[in-house]
Amino acid sequence: MLALKQPCQPLQVQGDTPAALGDALRDEVNLAIWRRQLPLHIQGFANSLLALGEPLAESLTLELADADGEPDLSGLARGFADLEGHAGFIADVGWLVRAFACLLEARRIGLRLRRLDKAMCPRFHVDHVPLRLITTYAGIGSQWLREGEMSRARLGDPKAEPSSIVDNQQLAAGHVALFKGEKWLGNEGRGIIHRSPQPAPGESRLLLTLDWLA
Repeated sequence: MLALKQPCQPLQVQGDTPAALGDALRDEVNLAIWRRQLPLHIQGFANSLLALGEPLAESLTLELADADGEPDLSGLARGFADLEGHAGFIADVGWLVRAFACLLEARRIGLRLRRLDKAMCPRFHVDHVPLRLITTYAGIGSQWLREGEMSRARLGDPKAEPSSIVDNQQLAAGHVALFKGEKWLGNEGRGIIHRSPQPAPGESRLLLTLDWLA
């Protein structure tokens, strides 16, 4: 994954099939989005979980014997196992973990599943990781910027942030995105700029992230 040369401007790509995620491996791409539609039973599970109003903040470190290994998700969201669609939700998360591992030939993956009532990272920033998968199962999705829409030297400064975000620069529920960070070899100074959105009063979101650990 060593870049032979660094292109002038990072690109963001989107597609309607999982193949779009493979574009994240291209040197010039710092964001790849699969604009998927969630199956109805998984939508229903996510909405039902949020409607309960109960806290959820789970973290797992998944060790995989090989890229095709089956992750152990037996304890994930166990407190909500009686909700209809739970098995389908766990199967979907498992598929995402396997796809992420296969793409990167990863053996260790960090998983976080959270119910959020407020923005986790409200200021525009870059991640100091190689690659992070982000998907929102229910609720408002993450926002991102094209190169040049905000000065990297002023990241974290609310006065430097754009006043509005266009619709096609915000993930919808169900979309799966690979956010390339500063620690991807050859991507230094080019990590995708993004932030968590602020849910409206009384609303929340169900967020899954996967990190490449090894």
